[in-house]
Amino acid sequence: MAHFAKITENNEVIQVLTLDNSNMLNTDGIETESIGQQYLQKHNHWPSNLWIQTSYNTSGNQHKLGGTPFRGNYAGIGYIWDSENQIFWPPKPYASWVKNISEARWQSPIGDEPALTAEQISQREANTHFWIYFWNEENQTWDLTNTKE
Repeated sequence: MAHFAKITENNEVIQVLTLDNSNMLNTDGIETESIGQQYLQKHNHWPSNLWIQTSYNTSGNQHKLGGTPFRGNYAGIGYIWDSENQIFWPPKPYASWVKNISEARWQSPIGDEPALTAEQISQREANTHFWIYFWNEENQTWDLTNTKE
């Protein structure tokens, strides 16, 4: 099965459909995105250039089954199609976050959240504390909190 994202003229994903691979075959029997787009245009009355193929098994520019990642992320409703980088982007979580193109994910401007210390991990495992970092947009920092309090 192939998956296609239906996008608006502003590149927002508004629907994702599954298409039988047999509806994508060219005259040589090879699956072709453009044939799938034409099929979807004919049967869904939406311009073919606004159907973009997406991979169900791709997330964070990694293929879950070890294959070749395709277009960064599996498209979802509300995602944005970035034709320049050939990536489907989920909604931006915070205004300050930036695109990490190589990993097809949003990243804080100061990098990933810090790792928990061995003591904090031990406390989580003992179920006495549940330490997590959360992004503080106002201060542009990763703040540590105990959610068991």
